[in-house]
Amino acid sequence: MTTFATPEGTRRFAARFPKTAEGHFREAQRLAVSSLGIGTYLGNPDEKTDSGYTAAIVEAAQGGINVIDAAINYRFQRSERSIGAALAELENKGIARDELILCTKAGYLTPDGDMPSDPNEYFFREYIQPGVLGAKDIVGGGHCMTPRFLKNQLGRSLRNLRVDCVDVFYLHNPESQLGEVPKADFLERIREAFTFLESAVVAGEIQYYGVATWNAFRQEASARDSMQLAELVQIAQEIAGGRHRFRFVQLPFNLGMTEALTLGNQMVAGRKRTITEAADELDITLIASASLLQGQVARNLPGFVADAFGLENDAERALQFVRSAPGITTALVGMSRPEHARANARLLGMPTATVDQFSKLFARGETA
Repeated sequence: MTTFATPEGTRRFAARFPKTAEGHFREAQRLAVSSLGIGTYLGNPDEKTDSGYTAAIVEAAQGGINVIDAAINYRFQRSERSIGAALAELENKGIARDELILCTKAGYLTPDGDMPSDPNEYFFREYIQPGVLGAKDIVGGGHCMTPRFLKNQLGRSLRNLRVDCVDVFYLHNPESQLGEVPKADFLERIREAFTFLESAVVAGEIQYYGVATWNAFRQEASARDSMQLAELVQIAQEIAGGRHRFRFVQLPFNLGMTEALTLGNQMVAGRKRTITEAADELDITLIASASLLQGQVARNLPGFVADAFGLENDAERALQFVRSAPGITTALVGMSRPEHARANARLLGMPTATVDQFSKLFARGETA
């Protein structure tokens, strides 16, 4: 049995949904990728939320969404386990592992299942005492990206997810280290992390890797915690040549955070570029997080947004903005209950917005 997403499997998945609009499935790194993906960040670490996410993932996949996103620290590892349970259900329903694009992240220390009564004792026993990491490896009280730590986290994620291979494995907010670590040291840590991740590709434990960011690509290049995509690609090329697997970046993009399209903060071959332009030139797939900004851009939108996009409600308009944006492959949105997945699936039958609709929106000045 194939244990990772394949071009053939993802195309088979897309063929299951002939009623989805043209443009819902798009090619990225040879895979057929859905324009919406399911996120699993929010919610309580309890059994009710666990089962809600499992049911929502099954519903989303049965509705035409094949991108599933998590992180080991989401809900103290429980979101990954909810995904694992959903994958087993989907297999029984005839949707195979090779049809689904499974993404997770590592970087933050996390408890297991719930918050321990003594977190310091837990982390000492689980990580420091066995030599997984040293106290000096931890930045900001809870972030680490040493190879040994990443190896440990990847192993845990594979067990949580009940899979042999993760399709996209992200370094989680690596820029958070730049507040304490000099840039040269930071880039060396990135190099060590990428070297491990390339070895995990060779071992068949991940297909691709990337960085999942919050501030790194949304600020002026002079900001301390900004990153240059071309520098990261160069490091990957120096490690593995043109066949490197650093191919994904996740970043916030929504009606209230439009920097990916509007801020020229990247330098590629001596030319200033937005992150969407830089990613296109460097063969990096962009995935949008915070598409609804936890609901903040899903209500009370200005009338000109409705004029530009139409649709039934503000949540649909906000998602339509993200999934239609030039350079964005998938808009992630949290879906912790099946009814969320059913509501979002309605958008899959709608064509993505045209360039004219986008131009009309930005011609009105600031977005939401």
